[in-house]
Order: sequence, then structure tokens, then C-alpha cells
Amino acid sequence: MEGVSAVPVPQPRARTADSASGAAADSAGSRRSLAAGLLLGAAGATVVLLASGQTWAEGQAATGGGALPLTADGRDVTGAPAALAIVGLAALVAVFAVRGAGRRIVAALLALSGLGATLSAWAGASDSTALDEEAARTTGDAAATIHALSHTAWPYVTAAGGLLILLAGLLALRYGSRWPAMSGKYERDGTPRPGKAPRTAPDPDRPEDLWKALDRGEDPTREA
Repeated sequence: MEGVSAVPVPQPRARTADSASGAAADSAGSRRSLAAGLLLGAAGATVVLLASGQTWAEGQAATGGGALPLTADGRDVTGAPAALAIVGLAALVAVFAVRGAGRRIVAALLALSGLGATLSAWAGASDSTALDEEAARTTGDAAATIHALSHTAWPYVTAAGGLLILLAGLLALRYGSRWPAMSGKYERDGTPRPGKAPRTAPDPDRPEDLWKALDRGEDPTREA
């Protein structure tokens, strides 16, 4: 038939190759986001825990014999950043133990712990309450205050660590649905496990079977 033109046949192989390349790119992106989330979360928590133990404020308390130098570390000023960093570490591990809505909730907790650590460290950068309390304890004067007050850069380092935890939480919220979860072999699916196959009675004509039965503490002369 001369009036009929040939219709081009679709090329399924080309579509398959495109979909395969897209899946490979998506998998590579998931691995990159996973690595970035783990690195940011672990590094941020480490920075917060280390920096919150450093000296945040310095000053002098007036005494009868002169001035007494005093210092306060981050945990004296506020214990919130260190506590929230530990919460962030726990949430970072828990992200891989849950799926679906549970993973989003844990990722949100990770982000909030980073935000809280940042804000509390930033607020503590100008706080003098801890040094005033230390001056009152040291001098025995409840009205004693700190003079020549100065602050170090460690509160801002702590706040930067909190930002890293926050970024890890945002990555988990955005890409966490593509991240792998714990292996299913560790999960109980409720199906009964197959029992052991019943042992067959040893063949009396085979001495090796009799010896194996004796090794197991069985009586080879007893019928099954």
C-alpha cells in the first residue's frame, strides 16, 4: 500500500538508559547529602562540646586586699549548648533508625537542637551573671560584682558549632527520605522463624553416626 507511511518505532533502550542515568545521579546526590549531614552534625556537636568547656568570661572582684581575678567557662554561663549538642548527636543517629514521618520528626529535632545551641551560646557571649555569682561566693559578699569584665571568642565558636548542627538537620529534612535506614535483617516482621529440622535416628550400620550421637549426648540405641 503506497499511501501508508512508516511510523517510527519508539526506542525503549534510549529511555531505559536515560532513566538509569537519572537514578544513578539521584543516588549520587543522596550519598553526598548523607555524607554532608553526618559530617556537619558530628563536627558541630564536637565543636559545641569542646568550646563550651573553654573560658567564656574573665573579670576581677574587688576585695579588701585588692582585686581577685575570676573566670567562667561556658558550662558556668549556660549548660544549654552542651546539652543540646548531646541531643543533636542522639538525633543524628536516630535518623537512620526510623522511616517516614518518624524520620522527619527526628530531623526536625536535630535542626532545633542546633538552633537552640546557637541562640543560647550567642546570648551567653555577653552574660556576666556567672562571674557575679562566683564573686559573691569567693568574697563572701552577696553584693560583690565583677569589674574589668571581658569576654572571649569561645561563645561565638560554640554558636558556629550549633549552626553546623542546624545545617545537618536541614539536610536531613530535605533529603532524609532518600537516605538508607538500618538493615531490615535486624527488624522483627512478626513472621515465625523456621524451626530446626528434626534429627534422624543414627544408622546402626554406620559407626560414624553412632559416634556423632554419643558426642551430642544422645542414646544411639533409643528409637526415634
